[in-house]
Amino acid sequence: MSEHEHDEEGYTGPATLVFAAGKTGEAAEVAVEVELRGYFQPIDGRYHWYGRVKSHDDVTSRVEGGARTALLRTPTGEAEGTLTDQDPWGRYRVGGTSTPPYKIEEPVEH
Repeated sequence: MSEHEHDEEGYTGPATLVFAAGKTGEAAEVAVEVELRGYFQPIDGRYHWYGRVKSHDDVTSRVEGGARTALLRTPTGEAEGTLTDQDPWGRYRVGGTSTPPYKIEEPVEH
């Protein structure tokens, strides 16, 4: 049995968080660095992705102001994600259950 229960794929690098329009009426884009992983969960038939957004003052102020969801865009995809707990280093957890915001390898047919 392997050390990990799931075969995980992921992405580490630059990304953009797009927050919904606030009081100004305009969506806000914040350039961030992310580390993401994910796996297909056969029990529910969906792809679960998650990771951390590197500490960023603008992200912190938006989350503390009530923003909990944002569109996460990478060079190879985008997906709606939920921002949750902040760790001691100021990074927020982000995740979703959908097509991930990065390219995943298609399974090889035998």
